[in-house]
Amino acid sequence: MMSEDTERLLIQFQDEAGEVLGSPFDVPLDITPDKLQLVCNALLQKEEPVPLAFFVRGEAEVVSNLRSCVKALGVDTEQVLPVVYQPQAVFRVRAVARCTSTLQGHTEAVISTAFSPTGKYLASGSGDTTVRFWDLTTETPHHTARGHTHWVLSITWSPDGKKLASGCKNSQICLWDPVTGTQIGKTLTGHTKWITWLSWEPLHLNAECRYLASSSKDGSIRVWDTVLGRCEKILTGHTQSVTCVKWGGDGLLYTSSQDRTVKVWRAKDGVQCRTLQGHAHWVNTLALSTDYVLRTGAFEPATATINPQDLTGSLEELKEQALQRYNKVRGQAPERLVSGSDDFTLFLWNPAEDKKPLARMTGHSALVNEVLFSPDTRLLASASFDKSIKIWDGRTGKYLMSLRGHVGSVYQVAWSADSRLLVSGSSDSTLKVWDVKTGKLNMDLPGHADEVFAVDWSPDGQRVASGGKDKCLRIWRR
Repeated sequence: MMSEDTERLLIQFQDEAGEVLGSPFDVPLDITPDKLQLVCNALLQKEEPVPLAFFVRGEAEVVSNLRSCVKALGVDTEQVLPVVYQPQAVFRVRAVARCTSTLQGHTEAVISTAFSPTGKYLASGSGDTTVRFWDLTTETPHHTARGHTHWVLSITWSPDGKKLASGCKNSQICLWDPVTGTQIGKTLTGHTKWITWLSWEPLHLNAECRYLASSSKDGSIRVWDTVLGRCEKILTGHTQSVTCVKWGGDGLLYTSSQDRTVKVWRAKDGVQCRTLQGHAHWVNTLALSTDYVLRTGAFEPATATINPQDLTGSLEELKEQALQRYNKVRGQAPERLVSGSDDFTLFLWNPAEDKKPLARMTGHSALVNEVLFSPDTRLLASASFDKSIKIWDGRTGKYLMSLRGHVGSVYQVAWSADSRLLVSGSSDSTLKVWDVKTGKLNMDLPGHADEVFAVDWSPDGQRVASGGKDKCLRIWRR
């Protein structure tokens, strides 16, 4: 029997955009998240109820019951209390726990590693001038792609998973076919200094994956037609090395540079739209809120099978699937951009609409090496030379927590497809898997003999790959 004097209050469900769901609802103060979920899903009237998380006033998450949140926020229980509901990923990625293979083959440090959009192929770029493709079913070396004459600094998969682009320190860009390991077309030359970053045109804008943007230490950005093998446009305006280029889903290119600025360009004609200023030192890295959905194209991680397959369907179908996925992740507002710098700070921008930052995020005590939005765009992770990873709110830039445990600089991080876990690679030779909700270390993965430069989590959630100074590529699984 319920006692008569249970405290009750009125709550009003809203979604993240502030849209109100139903009318205010009378609930007991000690209601649990499970019960809230039943109520909310009943109001949503979805055929298949999705898991939800609840936040009082959009700030404090309801973990045990409503009362503890109300206490913590010191809320007046006489008024209607807004409760924001957030749909969570329907699937769960399990943390990787052991190294299943150590793949030798590179004769110098592994600088970059990347899974294809479906997780079917794995590629790595190294200081030994080669790009290697690895067979993931047997976890053995597959192809060695030779063509570069210097360190391979950057590799990027086209969002349809059919081509890999790689850029080297000798300012050349090569395209490779993952099935045969052979070069596609001729080497793209034109930059005068080394290639810092590569970014493909999104699948939902062009299903052929024809155009590729590259940034270079020579201060320019080039857009290449990979079918004709020629340079379409040269974007100049930065006065020093361009450190990163991102091709956004709304037809804009974003570039960061050592001249302390971030520039926004229109991709179709190369016109410079605006310059985002605020950093006091080199800008090293950029992240788009839509990065993950642009990377995976038409592939939906929730439908992943144990054996990853290439996507089948006409170009039109794939383009349509990619567009639907993009629109769902993007939501109503334009995509957000984050920049990380040698001045220890991050800025959150809304680059399509405003040249002023939404937030300045401080707290790191050394340079920021990488920043990454979670696949659901709600969180941001930044990796720094101060040995910590910091988690921020992806919409407001508010600081949430620090993940501490590494005893060396953190070089790279990668999110799991369900946005619940994060893996980091560090100069202390370990990988660490973090549970982002609790901020606790989930798994410590020693095994590398030296610094870990590159780490990636496959979009199907099955594997993590890491590479570094010990020249080995390691694959980690559950």
